[in-house]
Amino acid sequence: MTALVLAEQATGGAIADATLAAITAAAALGGPVHLLVVGDGEGARSAAAAAACITGVERILLAADPAYGAMLAENVAPLVAGLMEGYDAFVAAATTTGKNIAPRVAALIDVMQVSEILSVEGPRSFTRPIYAGNAIATVESADPKIVLTVRGTSFEKAAAEGGSAEVEEVSGPEGTGADAGLSSFVSLDATGGERPELTSARIVVSGGRALKDGETFERIITPLADRLGAAIGASRAAVDAGYVPNDYQVGQTGKIVAPDIYIAIGISGAIQHLAGMKDAQVIVAINKDADAPIFQVADVGLVADLFQAVPELTEKL
Repeated sequence: MTALVLAEQATGGAIADATLAAITAAAALGGPVHLLVVGDGEGARSAAAAAACITGVERILLAADPAYGAMLAENVAPLVAGLMEGYDAFVAAATTTGKNIAPRVAALIDVMQVSEILSVEGPRSFTRPIYAGNAIATVESADPKIVLTVRGTSFEKAAAEGGSAEVEEVSGPEGTGADAGLSSFVSLDATGGERPELTSARIVVSGGRALKDGETFERIITPLADRLGAAIGASRAAVDAGYVPNDYQVGQTGKIVAPDIYIAIGISGAIQHLAGMKDAQVIVAINKDADAPIFQVADVGLVADLFQAVPELTEKL
């Protein structure tokens, strides 16, 4: 099966880790893998040049147009749908961008999307989580073409070097402009700084509702994360209470992470939160409630008052 993978760019124009995982999933379908790079002008061309070095990618399709600069789904989806005449499968990472574009592509080509796959069992057979990850379903697509989103934490990342793919420029469907005129990019308010990005960090320190307020969250969690060079996460309860912004949320309705070490502080371990972090290599939990569900999945558990234990841990580090 020939697969077309949607490329997402990380800071600096490199291909995002989530896309590298999606390439691995696409390769498991058993056929050639082509990568679609969209963007505005020179930035897109630079990203395409970097993408050409990815191991396992045979061809780079480059769509360079100002309309694709912000990867607006209303503009990108018709482009992908037109290209799908020559492909058996469309694969995107299960990120906010992938989840925005892939369903529109599926609708335009009239097939059922298979979401957040965990493994490829065959050319048309996949596993995916259901019931907040408490069960794994094996599904088989009977559609003539397949649209997949891939949970990046479940697949190895393709090597960013060692490939030598050709770059071919493509454009949107004939008779229509790249800009569908249905939406426009206004602004991006993104978290920055030197702290690692949450979904790709090796260490994540997360706080829960027990931290009481945003000021306390900052005072307790941030110094520990700084000492460890870690990303900061939070439970939905902490986000809903306004302690931290929405993009810190880990869980079923937040971000899915699989770091080497996940430290859960003051998090009880609701099933929706566990769905977002249970694939971590080592889970450390600090909670004063010995019966908290988080201890059922933790590799290391400390029953203690976080307001005493965490500053002490930070000081020792």
